[in-house]
Amino acid sequence: MALRSLDNALPIAIERPKKQAKVVVTQNQKETDCVVNDENKAPLPPGDAAVDYVPSENIEAIDDPDSKIHGLVGGLESKDWLEICRSLNDTRRFALFHSALLLPILGKVLLVIVKSMKNPRSALCKTSVMASADIFKAFGDELFESSNSDAFDNVILQLLLKASQDKKFVCEEADKTLKAMVESMTPLPLFHKLHTYVKHSNMRIRAKAAISISHCVSKMELDGMKEFGFVSLVQIAVNLLNDRLPEAREAARSIVVSVYEALTKDEEQKQEVWQNFCQSNLPAIHDAQAIVKIVSS
Repeated sequence: MALRSLDNALPIAIERPKKQAKVVVTQNQKETDCVVNDENKAPLPPGDAAVDYVPSENIEAIDDPDSKIHGLVGGLESKDWLEICRSLNDTRRFALFHSALLLPILGKVLLVIVKSMKNPRSALCKTSVMASADIFKAFGDELFESSNSDAFDNVILQLLLKASQDKKFVCEEADKTLKAMVESMTPLPLFHKLHTYVKHSNMRIRAKAAISISHCVSKMELDGMKEFGFVSLVQIAVNLLNDRLPEAREAARSIVVSVYEALTKDEEQKQEVWQNFCQSNLPAIHDAQAIVKIVSS
């Protein structure tokens, strides 16, 4: 059989390498790519590097506070989140060094801070939480005044929410701020604002509220405990002892120890007095036994 001439064969097409599309990487993209994708690290979208998280001890006074106070609320309500961060830092400076100028607009400032805490941008949220801490330190019990009380209630709720979320970046700052709140205020009125949250449907919020409440109780004098009621305090602890989160259960034990120490301070037979108190005031036998065991263990 005759072979077909190769002259009539189709030429073999040689594939040319495809050109790769050029990608232009901006400086901001390079910086973003360097960030580790870790939910426990602060997110750094372009511009976040411009936010300074200044510790309270490094905050400085304002050069011309009388003129600058007039633009503070406007800055806090800006549509530019970086401008809001700058204004929040100015709020911290007013609180720590010029509190008399901030006091007349404090309620309005607290409401704007709550709005910033709700913002999904972590940098803005953290800065607003830090501002709350400095306000607590500067004003303390003045936040219980009727002109500030409702706004303060909203701040407490947001701090409990932020302390309960997964972002460690914000969560740790909220925990520190809740602690600063307890340290800066008279425990009993603050306890009244906090104790309803130990019945919250969110178990993390219950736990964070329980921790703050236990700190309040540890600061209370005997008269404060009597005013709220020893039995009421112990009943709150009983309910928390059955909570799902260990932080809530540990807070319950702390409350019990504080009540025990106050109730038996001047008693010689401390265990006997404590056992009689529990058995007389706690309806369920197993509840009384559980509370008695906390201080005997």
